[in-house]
Amino acid sequence: MERRVIAVRGTVQGVGFRPFVYGLAAKLQLGGSVRNDSGGVTIEVEGEPGQVEAFLADLTDQPPPLARIEGLRWERREPRGERDFRIRPSVVSGRGEVLISPDVATCTECLRELFDRADRRYRYPFLNCTNCGPRLTIVTGYPYDRSRTTMAGFKLCAACRAEYEDPGNRRFHAQPTACAVCGPRLGAADGQGRIVIVNDALAWFAEALRGGGIGAMKGLGGYHLVCDARNERAVRELRQRKERAEKPFAVMVRNVGAARELCEVAVKEGELLESWRRPIVLLRKGAGAAAAEQCAPGNGWLGVMLPYTPLHHLLMAEMGDRAVLVMTSGNRSDEPIATGEPEVFDRLKGIADAYLTHDRPIHVRCDDSVVRVEGGEYYPLRRSRGYAPQGVRMPVTCGEALLAVGGQLKNTFGLMAAGSGQAILSQHVGDLDHPAALRAFERDIGLYERLFGIRPRVLVHDLHPDYASTRYARRRAEAEGLKLMAVQHHHAHIAACLAEHQLHERVIGVSFDGTGCGTDGAVWGGEFLLADLRDFERAAHLRYVAMPGADAAVREPWRMALAQLMDAGVEQGVAMLAGRVGERPVRTAGQMIRRRFNAPPTSSMGRLFDAVASIVGVRDRVGFEGQAAMELEQLAEGLPAEEAYPVQLVEGDAGGGWIIDTRPLVRAIAAQLREDVDRRRIARRFHSTVAAMIGQVCVRLRAATGIEKVALSGGVFMNGVLLEETQRILRRHAMLPLTHTQVPANDGGISFGQLAIAAARIGESSCA
Repeated sequence: MERRVIAVRGTVQGVGFRPFVYGLAAKLQLGGSVRNDSGGVTIEVEGEPGQVEAFLADLTDQPPPLARIEGLRWERREPRGERDFRIRPSVVSGRGEVLISPDVATCTECLRELFDRADRRYRYPFLNCTNCGPRLTIVTGYPYDRSRTTMAGFKLCAACRAEYEDPGNRRFHAQPTACAVCGPRLGAADGQGRIVIVNDALAWFAEALRGGGIGAMKGLGGYHLVCDARNERAVRELRQRKERAEKPFAVMVRNVGAARELCEVAVKEGELLESWRRPIVLLRKGAGAAAAEQCAPGNGWLGVMLPYTPLHHLLMAEMGDRAVLVMTSGNRSDEPIATGEPEVFDRLKGIADAYLTHDRPIHVRCDDSVVRVEGGEYYPLRRSRGYAPQGVRMPVTCGEALLAVGGQLKNTFGLMAAGSGQAILSQHVGDLDHPAALRAFERDIGLYERLFGIRPRVLVHDLHPDYASTRYARRRAEAEGLKLMAVQHHHAHIAACLAEHQLHERVIGVSFDGTGCGTDGAVWGGEFLLADLRDFERAAHLRYVAMPGADAAVREPWRMALAQLMDAGVEQGVAMLAGRVGERPVRTAGQMIRRRFNAPPTSSMGRLFDAVASIVGVRDRVGFEGQAAMELEQLAEGLPAEEAYPVQLVEGDAGGGWIIDTRPLVRAIAAQLREDVDRRRIARRFHSTVAAMIGQVCVRLRAATGIEKVALSGGVFMNGVLLEETQRILRRHAMLPLTHTQVPANDGGISFGQLAIAAARIGESSCA
């Protein structure tokens, strides 16, 4: 007989791992035990050597679908003569590397029970099993047991207890399991937050939506604002009340077939819609899309998701076969999503006409994830529910525990335990400009540190001194005596891409975005770096132009158009702008540029996209970040690549690298506008120009360095037209493009890059 103690690390709690181990041991007639501990799962098995070997093989080769084994080690022990196998109580002493499962969409078996009249959980909105249901959003501590979730206050009834303790049952040790007798229940409230006594809260809520009302529905990670997406008046009213003039709303439909009635759905997109992660998937609108235009005004794309909780499935069934619902975050513009009562009644007062509540507390707020498919690859735009806090492998380990606080916009933060090879990235936190968002950021950092048992010794922040995340890091470091490390924004973008690909080597990094503080104090954003995880050299960048009004130029792209036109000496273009936005504001902004007053220099590619969008008449003012560039991209979609406009590469000052002079490009666009060339062709040719310019610069840098790998990062590379053409050009030049498929290319990936840089700089020397 042989006995082994096996320590398993990874995402192995909350994913049905202990029941799986129990069943495997029973099948192989092994004795022993399994338990959760503070670092993962510990197994003891005893039996014939061949059966023990088979157990280890199946454990690693055939784990549960949601489990991810990151590490496994075992030791031999003296046999004890154990014949039975059991699940032992969890052990809380000591800390190891803990990985928590994301929330998981309702599985097929639970969905069948939900609509089976003969099943005791028929129409129960909170059914789940070991293969699905809430995880991150209900966890309050570790190891993962019911007593350390928000289900602790719901005592299992006899029937649920029997299932929970039955090794042959799908709900064996399913911590959130419940039924109508012992579990959470729905409630209803009117627009004033007053409790409404009704026989069926769900039916009452659905009736309000059918009548054109706006509802607030408590979901998995927070409240959604909901209305009938086919009702133009209702959607417009929601926009006005939510103060969200143009930013697209996501919609929910019953299944992929219903999605195809609204949008074009490729095979990969359909698979993603139906996956257990259930993100919002950006889909191209179909010709006969039945959703109201106000769902995504002036936009050729629509964010679509399928139901991912039993409550969603029930609501969609209640609304009828052709139901299409707006399902957008339950907040006012820029605030974090509301999660509980009575707070929600105050925060959404004046927006919601009806509330569908429930009494299962949400411990971790979590927005929906957003993903786009391009060329058969998944590109995350927002990594949140269904993905966070799943660990992302790092190519380096670090001897110090790290906290990376991310940037200002699209914020996420990241943790890394000392000696770990995993980055734990938070769900999407949002823009930290709003005080409530900043409070949520600080609260969630504390929550993650407790959940994962990580006490950081080094705080990693952006180089920008005025980011709220930077101020938090500095304040906390001073109060707690922690080390600080500043990381340049665009280096973090490239490092995130490198770390995704498990690379530590030097690459050509193309980092294109809207705003990032440069080492010279200017606003960077059109950068070519020679970078590895430790450091970088600026090899080329867009020519600096003024950013009149500073942050105002982000909201009003005409300002960047004016700066580019004045820089290029295109007086007719300046007159055209004055005719559109007014002579006085143009004159004032022009004075800012000439006097260099409140007009910081910028090399931003994002601002160049804004400028071109305004020059060609797409948009002079935006309602949300990136809107002008998105609409310029949509103007270019579907057209073949064009010959590039001219740009010039000139040598910069000593050590400054190449400067990409875009003045010839601006003059050429202005000339084509005077010739009445179709704006769509101009937009397409501009995209081709940027892609060709990337290829031209990278070829020069390869000639000088021999480097053939090119990391593409930054929010500009969420542009599908640009990304696809850039990859094609680089491959044609026998270069290897690296892109993001695990973390967003935008600022949602900054914290991952910060962790990678800090880990590489510190190294393993600090390990105890």
